[in-house]
Amino acid sequence: MKCRPNNVLPAVVHPKKCCVQHVNSVFEVPHIHPVHTTIVNNQMFQHKHYFPQTQSMVDSASHQQFNCGGGQGGPGFGPGPGGPGFGPGPGGPGFGPGGPGFGPYGR
Repeated sequence: MKCRPNNVLPAVVHPKKCCVQHVNSVFEVPHIHPVHTTIVNNQMFQHKHYFPQTQSMVDSASHQQFNCGGGQGGPGFGPGPGGPGFGPGPGGPGFGPGGPGFGPYGR
């Protein structure tokens, strides 16, 4: 059996020494980066204007009458020997009273 000595002094407590021990743990943190894709269907409308054209023809005729001063018995449109018609007189080629009927005495 052992005996304790009689002259044991109280213990001296020193300041606490702090130690740091590192324990490493690996954690996975998912980072979500959403992506949206929009598909754009481009449509081109080409408006092409056509102008079909038809064509027609119309014949036009004009008549002018001139008094060229034929005088007595001439071929003009004055009062000839046959009277106040449009020609040289009775039975002649004009349009007088004996002619085809365009004077005031026509038939």
